[in-house]
Amino acid sequence: MGVKQAIRSLDAFPRAEEHLLQKTQSGALVSIVGLVIMATLFLHELRYYVTTYTVHQMSVDLKRGETLPIHINMTFPSLPCDVLSVDAIDMSGKHEVDLDTNIWKLRLNTYGHIIGTEYLSDLVEKEHENKHDDNKEHHDDSHEKLNALGFDQAAEDMIKKVKQALENGEGCRVYGVLDVQRVAGNFHISVHGLNIYVAQMIFGSSTHVNVSHVIHDLSFGPKYPGIHNPLDETVRMLHKTSGTFKYYIKIVPTEYRYISKEVLPTNQFSVTEYFSPMNEFDRTWPAVYFLYDLSPITVTIKEERRSFLHFITRLCAVLGGTFALTGLLDRWMYRFIEALTKPSSRSVVR
Repeated sequence: MGVKQAIRSLDAFPRAEEHLLQKTQSGALVSIVGLVIMATLFLHELRYYVTTYTVHQMSVDLKRGETLPIHINMTFPSLPCDVLSVDAIDMSGKHEVDLDTNIWKLRLNTYGHIIGTEYLSDLVEKEHENKHDDNKEHHDDSHEKLNALGFDQAAEDMIKKVKQALENGEGCRVYGVLDVQRVAGNFHISVHGLNIYVAQMIFGSSTHVNVSHVIHDLSFGPKYPGIHNPLDETVRMLHKTSGTFKYYIKIVPTEYRYISKEVLPTNQFSVTEYFSPMNEFDRTWPAVYFLYDLSPITVTIKEERRSFLHFITRLCAVLGGTFALTGLLDRWMYRFIEALTKPSSRSVVR
């Protein structure tokens, strides 16, 4: 019996008899408010626990021998698809003209609606089937020059077709994926794929080539949650002028590790841009250049979730604090109301 009494004396939550408890309206109001606050805080803490957060780590990039995917989606509202070409060159000396990878061209009318589509590799076969051989560059240049000066039927048809498209206000949307070597280099979209004499017959001079463009999407790998590509939805419009746009891009190799342990290799990048206006004495043609270089540092982004013990600790602190605060508020309100009602009851007795 003495042991039970000793154990009961350790009870930190003594119970009062039911008839000794006094329930008030102010206490009910404080209880309701306290329950609403505790429920709100509980849901907030639960969401905080379930939501993952990211941890960034940096290390030296050890990858080699891989390709770099370049996702492009651009619109040129003032140039027809027949004159646009996508070229790439890298530090290893590899130079590709009219890349025949997964690139598509969409013909657009003045209002931006699609009126036709062509696969770029088909254009390469049609427009350059007799034009260039790496071992006979000078011979090809001479052959093209003669064809242009002689105005053969193919050249005349090409010129008429493009001039008609320019009069109709045709534009072009270029989109797809380029797979390039994982070294510094550049790719550009321009009219460089045209024979120089054909280009002069179409545009008159380089100052009449309008390379206004909209970059809908430009990325160097798949997207992960929270990524920001700085060139997305970039609009550059030229009015009564022409020139060359250059985007200097610094690529940062990135790995995104999901909470499920799945690893997504991709790339982030930063960019600065430069515009060089064209004058009538320039011997080059306007273009949009993307000059990229890779950082030697790779960034690893990990998704992590807070521990259950951390969740329980925060939950006890929040709910216990709210319970204690509402109890203190209830006592204050009870004493305040009691102080207001006591004088009035005494005056009634007198």
